Amino acid sequence: MEKKQAKFTVVGTDIEEVKRLNANSGMSYNELNEWFARKMTSENGKNENETSISNNK
Repeated sequence: MEKKQAKFTVVGTDIEEVKRLNANSGMSYNELNEWFARKMTSENGKNENETSISNNK
């Protein structure tokens, strides 16, 4: 059986370890913005479909 070789950057960072840590770190910036927009919409009594966060750039 062939051992899978770890991929490292030029400075020695383990790429697979970084990906694993990022996957377990919680919400992304965009996910947080979407959650916050939905929360504000529901608190203001508006229907979620009335507010499109994809148009906010």
